[in-house]
Amino acid sequence: MTTRKILVTSALPYANGSIHLGHLVEYIQTDIWVRFQKMQGNETHYVCADDTHGTPIMLRAEKEGITPEQLIARVWQEHYDDFSEFHVDFDHYGSTNSNETRESAEAIYRTLRDKNLIEVRSIEQYYDPVKNMFLPDRFIKGECPKCSAKDQYGDNCEVCGAAYAPTELIQPYSAVSGATPELRNSDHYFFKLSADSCQQFLRNWTRSGTLQTEAANKMQEWLGIEGENKLSDWDISRDAPYFGFEIPDAPGKYFYVWLDAPVGYMGSFKQLCNSRIETARVFPAQLSGETTSCCAKDRGSKIDFDEYWKQDSTTELYHFIGKDILYFHALFWPAMLEHAGFRTPTKLFAHGFLTVNGEKMSKSRGTFITARSYIDHIKNTEYLRYYYAAKLNGTMEDLDLSLDDFVAKVNSDLIGKYVNIASRCAGFIAKRFDGRLGNTDAAASAEFQAAFTGGEIARCYENRDFSRALREIMRLADVANQYIAEKKPWELAKQEGKDAELLEVCSTALTLFRDLTRYLKPVLPKLAAQVEAFLNIPPMIWNEEWAALSSGHVINDYQHLATRLDPKLIEAMVDANKESLAPAAEQKATHSEQRHAAHQQNVTNTEVAQTEKDFEPFISIEDFSKVDLRVARIVNAEQVEGAAKLLQLTLDIGEGKTRNVFAGIKSAYDPEQLKGRLTVMVANLAPRKMKFGLSEGMVLAASGSEPGLFILSPDDGAQPGMRIK
Repeated sequence: MTTRKILVTSALPYANGSIHLGHLVEYIQTDIWVRFQKMQGNETHYVCADDTHGTPIMLRAEKEGITPEQLIARVWQEHYDDFSEFHVDFDHYGSTNSNETRESAEAIYRTLRDKNLIEVRSIEQYYDPVKNMFLPDRFIKGECPKCSAKDQYGDNCEVCGAAYAPTELIQPYSAVSGATPELRNSDHYFFKLSADSCQQFLRNWTRSGTLQTEAANKMQEWLGIEGENKLSDWDISRDAPYFGFEIPDAPGKYFYVWLDAPVGYMGSFKQLCNSRIETARVFPAQLSGETTSCCAKDRGSKIDFDEYWKQDSTTELYHFIGKDILYFHALFWPAMLEHAGFRTPTKLFAHGFLTVNGEKMSKSRGTFITARSYIDHIKNTEYLRYYYAAKLNGTMEDLDLSLDDFVAKVNSDLIGKYVNIASRCAGFIAKRFDGRLGNTDAAASAEFQAAFTGGEIARCYENRDFSRALREIMRLADVANQYIAEKKPWELAKQEGKDAELLEVCSTALTLFRDLTRYLKPVLPKLAAQVEAFLNIPPMIWNEEWAALSSGHVINDYQHLATRLDPKLIEAMVDANKESLAPAAEQKATHSEQRHAAHQQNVTNTEVAQTEKDFEPFISIEDFSKVDLRVARIVNAEQVEGAAKLLQLTLDIGEGKTRNVFAGIKSAYDPEQLKGRLTVMVANLAPRKMKFGLSEGMVLAASGSEPGLFILSPDDGAQPGMRIK
């Protein structure tokens, strides 16, 4: 059989948040397919990376008071650890913030520029005068021009689904600072996707079998009919300040994150090619000029990068992605590769979204579950791998994680059908026959041998129809259990002169168990390794002749392989996710006492009064309604001469004038960091004459038993003057 050379990628997770169960659908799907290919003997390389550039990364790092490089290094480790726990076995896991990705992005850009496929145009866009930055569409909010829904993003409405330009928003505001944005002009760089060469190439490529049928049909909608030029040129640049790669011949202009993100596939693979040395969780020194492997594994001989990426490559390239990013992967990416002189993907495999209990994942219901939360509560991550595999069929259909069904399926299939085979028979081999197997019942194993040689399960894996593969595997498990039920080894063990028959029955059952494990190995790699150790056999592969476990083969003592999934673990996980979002007063405090800081009206000129006490007695809603809490923008912040702990804040609460407030937060904040931020203030507190001037309100901050003060900030979209109630 000819060995295939295959390069596989999953979409790059963004380095701005945790991996959750929705993300894991894709990485588990990809990992199962890759493991199957490797069991087939195909030379398969699986690479991925964190997607690390863009405005959200820059702003989050700024908010945390760290550099973007520090942020993405921390998130990379979190992502890598989570993937490892779910047995997602990358050959290399890198970062788009690498020299290899930068070099590839620059090379593609220069080639496209030299072919006159890059055009510079002046465009008008919104600018935040407080943060001194141009705003991406998703960082502009306002009223939808179609349905008048409030607080909608600058590119589409989440209420009515309308798409529009940011300039069409009614009463737009910056989601970063809350300021009213200004329209300003800036030169941007465009990839000419509307060029005839791009249009014609994409018409042919999207119809060539590279896409699933439903994806290909969607592309035709976006491309339009022959002669209809529906594609717009693609803006590939962003203005400083921006965390990313600067465009080589355009100082102050940066590659848009969606340009260098797919190029990250090339960068990560190039790192694998450059180094096959095992490096345990080493993160590269970002942008330092050092070329290091993030997580590369020594799996064999040198790999030729060009063999996999040159235009006439005979290797195979597959991208596993979510259907929400088809537009980028099926239009921009292949057009860019084709015209830059590289090969295009062999196929794109798009999957659907995950729902939980039939609904979109919800924080309020506790079903927005992170990978780490699952690990902490359920422990066994292969249960989720199995359930996802049982749902995935190679199409773009959404799949549902029904938590009740999850428990039932794991306990029924994995424990009741599969593991039960070994647990019912292994003990007899150990106790009665010193762990030595006997002959196998040829008739009983014939169906398993036929299933292996017939290749139906293998075809299902190849076509990513994992649900069908598992149905067939569980059918065979039923056959094995029926054989055991008919032969009743527990009764044979009690009868004189039945040892030979008992040995054959149990040896046959363990051969059938071995076969089931081989079929399940891409889905349950850790459990398969435990079974291989128990059966005392080398790692199982797919491209070999079928043979029963031989007579006289010695197995090891049976160790418990898996336990039933307790529904209470699921309940605890859901409850924990609900608790993490409950108001602080409804949660158990980390410490038994809470620290309350009064930094504004009750301060002296020498210190901030802080008291430590239990929660105050309940108040009525009427009492609470007397406190007028307002969103305030910090227009200015400065030191107060002669005050050890005070800063003077100038606040805008939408009154048409500003207010002056003294706050005891000097130890926690640099005044420059506060300018432009939104916070919360008590607007109806009586003004108080102080040594340093008149204080016209109080800003709210939190503190605990540990050092530190933290002023409160409202969520994105809040505007000065909004009342908190």
